[in-house]
Amino acid sequence: MSEHLDRIREALSSGLFRYSKHAVEQRVNRHISHEEIEEIISSGEIIEQYPHDKYGPSCLIFGKTKDDRPLHVQCTLSPIVVIITVYEPDPLQWINYKKRRNK
Repeated sequence: MSEHLDRIREALSSGLFRYSKHAVEQRVNRHISHEEIEEIISSGEIIEQYPHDKYGPSCLIFGKTKDDRPLHVQCTLSPIVVIITVYEPDPLQWINYKKRRNK
């Protein structure tokens, strides 16, 4: 998994990524800045992988911002890194923001 995160981090630092329309809408609606997304990707961890996602292989990254705000960022892995969505995980649905609670 770390090689996936390394590729995502490299794409972000090189500017070789893009936001999906959905991610842009979610950033605005949820007041999540690009800087916060950079923080999550640069210091976070992959908590789920979706090898058969409709957008192509993707993963869910969890991290906390310097202001201790927990966020999830879903990104595709290839051929180009696309930030699919961003959100604050609901503690009723997540254990420590990393593991899904049973339904």
